[in-house]
Amino acid sequence: MGGGMRQLDWYFDFISPFSYLQSELLHTLPADIEIRFKPVLFAGLLNHWDNKGPAEIPPKRLWTFEHCAWLAHKHGVKLTAPAHHPFNPLPLLRLCIALGGTQEVVRRLFRYVWRDGHLPTEAEHWQALLRELRATTEMLDAPHVKQQLRNNGEQAIAAGVFGVPTAVVDGRSFWGLDATDMLIAYLHGDPFFQSEQLKLAQTLPQGVHRNKT
Repeated sequence: MGGGMRQLDWYFDFISPFSYLQSELLHTLPADIEIRFKPVLFAGLLNHWDNKGPAEIPPKRLWTFEHCAWLAHKHGVKLTAPAHHPFNPLPLLRLCIALGGTQEVVRRLFRYVWRDGHLPTEAEHWQALLRELRATTEMLDAPHVKQQLRNNGEQAIAAGVFGVPTAVVDGRSFWGLDATDMLIAYLHGDPFFQSEQLKLAQTLPQGVHRNKT
């Protein structure tokens, strides 16, 4: 896999508790990995792939938050859900881009929602966050910020990203918090990724098609 830094694109949305939890585990990746943070609008991915989010299916929504609570407990990560979910993540996504999308910015914005339990619509907390980050509401409306968010979504779709969080490295995607161990194994050169077992999984023919009409 050669020497030097290897680039990994990490696609995420602040609406996603699984993205938050994985953001708290990114320090476990090998030291030679350079993470490029790519905020995307999860709803845009759902629309493109004609899919529903977990919050749109009531039993799945319940399970999602139960599972997230367990995973936060398992990994020792503080999790405080906001007042309601889903919510509009656009202010957070645009703020992230406006501030350069650094790991520090990404971490702070995730923790604003999922550790501190706040939303962009909570004016007092939101204004305090903007002051802390030396940001303004005008920054969120800059045309280049909006365009970068659209570009990120297009790049995600071109890479086959259908959900968040997704890590893309060497043209290979690893979707979801539960793929973290698989991602780390790949980055460490696990021979599984050259195995016949994986090749068979990648070439499994599709059988019946569900009729949705």
